[in-house]
Amino acid sequence: MLRLTKKADYGLMALKYLAEHPETSSVSAKDIADTYGIPSQLLAKVLQRLAKVGLLRSHAGMNGGYGLTKSARAITAFEVIHAIDGPLFITSCTKGSKSCDVAPHCTVKEPLARVNDSIADVLKNITIYDLVDHETAVSRAAQVQQLVTLSIAM
Repeated sequence: MLRLTKKADYGLMALKYLAEHPETSSVSAKDIADTYGIPSQLLAKVLQRLAKVGLLRSHAGMNGGYGLTKSARAITAFEVIHAIDGPLFITSCTKGSKSCDVAPHCTVKEPLARVNDSIADVLKNITIYDLVDHETAVSRAAQVQQLVTLSIAM
């Protein structure tokens, strides 16, 4: 069965959370971990990896945390998964391994390579924006706007 790793799941969940909170310039790993009930130390490592490859920016210090480096519409699920898990392969023979004993007689390498490419193409067409709960994000943005309006009126 083809499955994403927990780290990739957590990375996608974290970027989704950040995309749903655009009003917050920096969100802590603990806040994200608490929201989804995931291990904060593991999430922190995932977020550090995503920052290292440039998908997130990190802020150190008391009000530190993470933020998206670009629009949620410009970050694909493929980028996140690739950054965390490396290249996507559904079978070892699709990565060009020369050590396969049945290579001269294999009839599935090319079809499996096409399946692998199709999966990669689908993931490249899913953005973090596509994962966002838009009703919640719009509602949250309206609440923030109301607070800003109230504080200006005072």
